[in-house]
Amino acid sequence: MVLALLVSGIVVLLVLLGLFVFGLRRRLIQRSGGTFDCSLRWNVPEDDPEPAGKGWIYGVARYNGDRIEWFRVFSYAPRPRRMLERDSIEVIERRTPQGEEELALLSDAVVLVCLHRGTRLELAMSEDALTGFLAWLEAAPPGQRVNVA
Repeated sequence: MVLALLVSGIVVLLVLLGLFVFGLRRRLIQRSGGTFDCSLRWNVPEDDPEPAGKGWIYGVARYNGDRIEWFRVFSYAPRPRRMLERDSIEVIERRTPQGEEELALLSDAVVLVCLHRGTRLELAMSEDALTGFLAWLEAAPPGQRVNVA
């Protein structure tokens, strides 16, 4: 009986510690400011007529100079999973979530279809975050190309 209580207590403590580390990591990511919730779908096929909602990963993006650092939400990794350079991002189209995508994404999300160094990707974010993202893309220093459709 005592052993079962001890094991249960350790399991509860480990779960609480894991949740605390998730929260601490998110606070550290957001500490420098310029973050927004952003789901990502990487390496999307061009001939995807009806998105099935698969492949979306929920994350947090952070502006850092001339690049966006994208972190998975459900991860303990301290480093960004993807880094998107401003001068390598080309916006192809903007659309609303279709079909099962509505279930996989946050409510009121807008999907941006982009190219980044030849890789087709999709970013889903709120309308406010989209406005900031497009303004950041267009605010490139003089001499850099801007690829906003």
